[in-house]
Amino acid sequence: MSASQPPQSPSSPELPDPRRDGGEPARDSDASPPLVDGTPPLVDDTPTLLVKIFGKDRPGITAGLFDTLAAYSVDVVDIEQVVTRGRIVLCALVTSPTAGGTTEGDLRATVHSWADSLKLQAEIISGIGDNRPRGYGRSHVTVLGHPLTAESTAAIAARITSTGGNIDRIFRLAKYPVTAVEFAVSGTGTEELRTALVTGAAEIGVDVAVVSAGLSRRAQRLVVMDVDSTLIQDEVIELFAAHAGCEDKVAEVTEQAMRGELDFEQSLHARVALLAGLDASVVDKVRAEVRLTPGARTLIRTLKRLGYQVGVVSGGFTQVTDDLKERLGLDFASANTLEVVDGKLTGRVVGDVVDRAGKARLLRSFAEQAGVPLAQTVAIGDGANDLDMLNTAGLGVAFNAKPVVREAAHTAVNVPFLDTVLYLLGITREEVEAADGLVD
Repeated sequence: MSASQPPQSPSSPELPDPRRDGGEPARDSDASPPLVDGTPPLVDDTPTLLVKIFGKDRPGITAGLFDTLAAYSVDVVDIEQVVTRGRIVLCALVTSPTAGGTTEGDLRATVHSWADSLKLQAEIISGIGDNRPRGYGRSHVTVLGHPLTAESTAAIAARITSTGGNIDRIFRLAKYPVTAVEFAVSGTGTEELRTALVTGAAEIGVDVAVVSAGLSRRAQRLVVMDVDSTLIQDEVIELFAAHAGCEDKVAEVTEQAMRGELDFEQSLHARVALLAGLDASVVDKVRAEVRLTPGARTLIRTLKRLGYQVGVVSGGFTQVTDDLKERLGLDFASANTLEVVDGKLTGRVVGDVVDRAGKARLLRSFAEQAGVPLAQTVAIGDGANDLDMLNTAGLGVAFNAKPVVREAAHTAVNVPFLDTVLYLLGITREEVEAADGLVD
């Protein structure tokens, strides 16, 4: 059941626009609706009753209500049940009684008597037909709050309304490490909704992701992540520089790149040159120093158990990403390679440089190898070097990124837990924990 549905004129209903996001082609109004198991669907003038039950939850309430209704030979049109902090709200939309000699009044009296016996409240509302059809655009809006405040929730709901959207359903995905809730929204296009919600979301203290509803959300996906400051907490070049005693010089080149004085490839070559002569044995030390971002293992483990494929692309070095691929069971990994000659780093990289454009190119390549369309890919990154990849993916997630990256990505996550990305895919905390109980 849906509250606050926008009014529609029965004389001139608005047909869905098939060109709009999430829309379906308009049907011929004279066409007969399909039969399901030979049974015709409910017609609009069928008398129906909305039966609402409220009170303290306990086992057997749902079975008891429908046992009570069964005596009146009603058909169930719709059901929805919510339990919050031990209190149940159970709604059943049913046809009016058809059993011989019974009336709507009899049903009302019986349901109220049953509810009173269990110290529950009952409300029964007469009406005609089923729920109004949902609007043409259907989207999932995921909101992450740390915490999620009433003020921010009000702001999100108001922005949905401002686009012409209707909130059909809300439910909680997770209560920790962040509060994550999902709104099912209809009546407006996904892109319009995304523009209204994602822009300025950080100002109201939440992260928001908007994706189209439909079967594609449950399809196999490819998730590709940046490495430095995304999958891991460190910048790998800085770990190498610490062993070479040139941290300050590497930081200076990095600052030049951030000021726009050097592009990524120039800054990469300049920083790697400072490592010349470093013993190759330092690679093992750097691998041991790498710190995974909180939630990284949970994210990858859960995605893999769901059948997703997972990869990394990095402007860092294969000497680290290859190790991460093996340790974490990744499907794909690509990065720059430090040249080693006679057991020493030469200060050069070999092969094609993985830069901003290269990351997007690798995402396309991984998707092709995985047999996953780009629309079903997710990219996660934190820097300007990730922007092409984020915008190429079906869903680009800026993870604790700078403002310019947050503004350009499809959505942003601004909490330090990488596994919160799972909630953006509609995966609940309970499902994550259930997956953790499985034996690989």
